[in-house]
Amino acid sequence: MTLAKTEQEPPDAYTPSERRLERERYRRARARRATAIAALSTLVVGVVLYLVIVNAPGWQRTKETFFDGHYAREALPKVLEGLWLNLRLLAVCGVAVLVLGMLIAIARTLRGPVFFPLRVLAAAYTDFFRGLPLIINLMIVVLGVPALRLQGVTVDPVLLGGTALTLTYSAYVAEVFRAGIESVHPSQRAAARSLGLTNRQALRHVVLPQAVRRQVPPLLNDLVSLQKDTGLVSIGGAIDAVRAADIIVGRSLNYTPYIVAGLLFVALTIPMTRFTDWVTARMDRQRSQGGVA
Repeated sequence: MTLAKTEQEPPDAYTPSERRLERERYRRARARRATAIAALSTLVVGVVLYLVIVNAPGWQRTKETFFDGHYAREALPKVLEGLWLNLRLLAVCGVAVLVLGMLIAIARTLRGPVFFPLRVLAAAYTDFFRGLPLIINLMIVVLGVPALRLQGVTVDPVLLGGTALTLTYSAYVAEVFRAGIESVHPSQRAAARSLGLTNRQALRHVVLPQAVRRQVPPLLNDLVSLQKDTGLVSIGGAIDAVRAADIIVGRSLNYTPYIVAGLLFVALTIPMTRFTDWVTARMDRQRSQGGVA
């Protein structure tokens, strides 16, 4: 009876030592102190910047030119309508960039002398489009292709602008994928081949999954940049958020619509940037714990 009663009794609960409790109190106090100092310093910097700006000699004129509420309300619907084009370009070009970049990266990592011409072409593509400024690439494609008057070739500035964005960003993404592929240790491929997998199967099932997983943060950074650069298609006349703001600015000679368009792009970019930071931190934690190959 005594033995049964003893077995049913719960074990003694863990009681932290006084030294541990003191250490935890000290850490909480330091955290509160650091938070208070950070908040105070941020407030001081904000107040100083505000005073410097509003006391500048040309602040009143700048306020009327760049921060006019009337023109902001007028521009917001048109800019939002143009922003929908930027979002569609991001979705379509993002997929095209990932696919084309992956193909170019695979072409650059193919082994054997028979693939030498393909490797040279892939390397020349990445070198050329990474070196060519995006704005010049857009001008060549958006303005140059229609001038050729080729039969069956579109002259739509949206399609041509999206093509230029895809050409440039696929070169950057290809190098990201190539770095990921080359970061996989050769023993992984050798182990896959020893198990009977072909080179293609080893690349598809062993190498690429590890390479893509390792390169997620830089890929997301490239997509953030692509999201901002979709606004450059306006140079061909496409009515996106930037072009919509430009039309209102040309009519009113007030630059507030540019501020509205810029803030909308920032509002779109910040969530993706924070998501990229979260993914990077998460992968770093997993790698430090041995959870990512």
